[in-house]
Amino acid sequence: MTVARKTIGERLAQLEVQRKTLQIRLSKQERAIDTRRKVLIGALVLHRLANDRDVQFAGGIAEWLRRELPKFLTRDGDRDLFDDLLEPRPHDPSLGDIGNGSASS
Repeated sequence: MTVARKTIGERLAQLEVQRKTLQIRLSKQERAIDTRRKVLIGALVLHRLANDRDVQFAGGIAEWLRRELPKFLTRDGDRDLFDDLLEPRPHDPSLGDIGNGSASS
């Protein structure tokens, strides 16, 4: 029994399919890493807002988010997710109006 050898064109086509498969796998891996980084940074920011005893620091983050998030979020559904961060809370010093000097040092 003889085994038919693949032509160079067939071998190149097979390699191209393998390359595309690996490229797809790499893209998925890169997206997963990117998503994980975003989640961790977001978790850090939310943790600092909720737990930081440095009122100026947490207030500065809150002020920055209230200023920048509306420009960054383009969909209403996305904005709804951040209603609690976008509206200043007068009784919460970390989310209060730090820019107007209402927080103590």
